[in-house]
Amino acid sequence: MSTHSLGAAPPFQTQFHLPIKNAALPSLKTTPTPPQLSLTQTRKPRHAIRAVSIDEIPPNALRRKRDSNWRGGFSVGVDLGLSRTGLALSKGFSVRPLTVLNLRGQKLEVQLLEIAKQQEADEFIIGLPRWSDGKETPQSNKVRSVAGRLAASAAERGWRVYLQDENGTSIEAMNRMINMGLSRSDRQSQIDAYAAMMVLERYFSMSGEGIELVLPKNLDLQERLRRGPPKDVDYFSEDDED
Repeated sequence: MSTHSLGAAPPFQTQFHLPIKNAALPSLKTTPTPPQLSLTQTRKPRHAIRAVSIDEIPPNALRRKRDSNWRGGFSVGVDLGLSRTGLALSKGFSVRPLTVLNLRGQKLEVQLLEIAKQQEADEFIIGLPRWSDGKETPQSNKVRSVAGRLAASAAERGWRVYLQDENGTSIEAMNRMINMGLSRSDRQSQIDAYAAMMVLERYFSMSGEGIELVLPKNLDLQERLRRGPPKDVDYFSEDDED
């Protein structure tokens, strides 16, 4: 993460306890009554939906490693910041810096989804700040919060959100720009996008190993992730269908 960047409790069930006095009750003739649901009994869902295993929805880099014939799957790299967010894009094996957004909150999340749609991407690779010993930094919780909200919105489209260790990527990005001969002003304006590119390059160099999937809590959204985004009929042939 660059120096410029960083960018419910579950519903409780109320049990009703009806008071019963310890007084003797008169003997009454009882008649059969139809069965009734207890106050704490919940109705079964019409369709049972199981929780999705992370192994069922691997990242694109790991899919490519497992199956050399696998096609498709573009990736957006994200370097989240306090005021600036760098983006990079991978189409196939080509990784390049994309843009820098000066947005926060919901406006940032909406723009990330729109860019992914424009670039036909189906996954976000977000850099997670860590120290050199692997422990998370104070900024990590903020990144996880944004990633969690984005994951819920992305899952509605069948897109996935992953967290990738970004330790050292800002230094790598600066060295890359210096070696490319970029001016000081260009380096300052593009450092976030290049940091996002370093996140993507690390992700692909490791074939997605060790990456963390951000799962939405809603089981319906998890099921959408399992199914994945709708296939492009102009890109996939009938032989590619399951």
